[in-house]
Amino acid sequence: MAGSTVNADVWISEYITPWDIYLHGATRVLAHKQTAFQEMYVVETGAYGKGLLLDGKWQSCTGDEFLYHEALVHPAILACGAPKRVLILGGGEGATAREVLRWHEVERVLMVDIDGDVVAACREHLPEMHAGAFDDPRTEVAIADALEVLDTTIERWDVIISDLSDPVEDGPSFQLFTREYFQKIHEVLAPGGSFVLQAGPVAPAGLTLHARIVNTVAAVFPHVCSYSSFTPTYGAPWGFALASERLLDTRPDPAAIDRILAARTAGGLRFFDGTTLLGLLQTPAHIRRAIATETEVYTLQAPPKFFGKGIATESHRQISTD
Repeated sequence: MAGSTVNADVWISEYITPWDIYLHGATRVLAHKQTAFQEMYVVETGAYGKGLLLDGKWQSCTGDEFLYHEALVHPAILACGAPKRVLILGGGEGATAREVLRWHEVERVLMVDIDGDVVAACREHLPEMHAGAFDDPRTEVAIADALEVLDTTIERWDVIISDLSDPVEDGPSFQLFTREYFQKIHEVLAPGGSFVLQAGPVAPAGLTLHARIVNTVAAVFPHVCSYSSFTPTYGAPWGFALASERLLDTRPDPAAIDRILAARTAGGLRFFDGTTLLGLLQTPAHIRRAIATETEVYTLQAPPKFFGKGIATESHRQISTD
């Protein structure tokens, strides 16, 4: 393009659909490893700061992750009321724990991630994301399989957050978007508790995955709300599913929410407030229709498979890995 300068040393090509690719320009590779479970990159980008990729799929980036993590965490906290015990499944960057720990009443956070190499890399290279959450005395990190933890925990959790990587075939989490998984979560959720998960893109081309995930959650929980937040580095608005045994308030009073946030959190929110919450919970008509007409329920025998992976290619210049 005339008048433009391309400065990237590495191009991350992420396949959004069979016909669409999102190219992320990176200037430096901070970490790269084929772990026991997945291929991991931590890179420095030109536009959005540092980012984490797993199996070629963009996980989060320091420049816009708050649009994802604040949307993921705070509706579930508010839906529960005053949670003391929070279970995070996934969330290797530590940013989900960071958001949970803003709440004064939270006494215990257990973060479960299957891949210790990813957690270690994020702890070293992405301090902007975890912001010391790993060192907070309320936090415990378990390098373990989420299903095994759900099978063995004797605690009842006020809020459970499923912040797993996309269900890429052969990846470590594609079986954790199923009815059996959600049933296990239901069994360890405290009375009056809430559950939230990242539930895939809600752009029209990829909406079926989200609709089926929401339908699968609804096979276990009586009250489920789909909502979404646009995160630019994902190349699409991203969906979430909030679930509870209790009726969910989808028309909260923004002023009342703002008072709760001022009184019960440490502050520092960039995206989320009462008006934002009200807007998030107004699910657009095309998404509501897609969910209402969906009949498929994901199971361990027939789990979801997210489309595609990505690749990282070097330019003619040598990349830096220090």
